[in-house]
Amino acid sequence: MKNKIIKLFSILALAMTLSVATAPDVQAQCPMCRMSAESNLKNGGTDGKGLNNGILYMLATPYMLIGVIGFIWWRNRRKEDEEEPELAGE
Repeated sequence: MKNKIIKLFSILALAMTLSVATAPDVQAQCPMCRMSAESNLKNGGTDGKGLNNGILYMLATPYMLIGVIGFIWWRNRRKEDEEEPELAGE
């Protein structure tokens, strides 16, 4: 069981490291993005809506990650708790 957890965390750490290492450099500042999105929306463009969707995805990702890890941990704990009474009865 511990080997699976260690393997899972190792894979997650590797994935996070690779995603951070391969991310392109971001040069835009928040006021510039805001002004660009506002002017685009005023002119009938949809870039501002795409920017808002991107922000929502970035906000939701950590919560989803913690939720999935918590669910996996809870499910595995529940399985262990169900197996313990069987072992005690032997």
